[in-house]
Amino acid sequence: MDPVTEEGNEKNLFSRKMTAIWKHPLFQSSFQRIQEWEKDRIYCRHGMEHFLDTARIAYIRSLEENIPVSKDQIYAAALLHDIGKWQQYEDGTPHEIASARIASCILKDIVTTAEAFPGGAWFSPEDIRQILTAIRGHRTLRSGAEPLERLLYESDKASRACFHCAAKGSCDWPETKKNKEIFI
Repeated sequence: MDPVTEEGNEKNLFSRKMTAIWKHPLFQSSFQRIQEWEKDRIYCRHGMEHFLDTARIAYIRSLEENIPVSKDQIYAAALLHDIGKWQQYEDGTPHEIASARIASCILKDIVTTAEAFPGGAWFSPEDIRQILTAIRGHRTLRSGAEPLERLLYESDKASRACFHCAAKGSCDWPETKKNKEIFI
């Protein structure tokens, strides 16, 4: 296969994977619930802008720091890391736990569905394990964190523009977690 076709197939597969996550009914219903809960929120919101900012920062950092994590894993983890936020609003379940549970269902479902179609590997069991570990660890960085886990944690924080937030005076985030500079 010539390199141009192979690269096109890789981009197409990446796009199909991310679109499968976005279009999954559980993602869509969870995303809608977050939007409903946050429609009047003055603080950071958990929408596609945040998900994609987190993904892009993580991907740039992985390239700059030569972190051995795939683009697919980074984007999947970033798209799914806050998808359970609605459950935290509704019943107090920590959103990293709810998000990992929802992400597990979505990832396993799209892998099962994808097996019926030719066109490349989707997420392996090890990919899914790493993504779920990163989602569970994105709020508190633990000692011995895996590369994707650390990358998601740091990129999630870096995606927040606290330095120009209109609600910074009433935000309850600890000062040590606030992003007060432009950095990646």
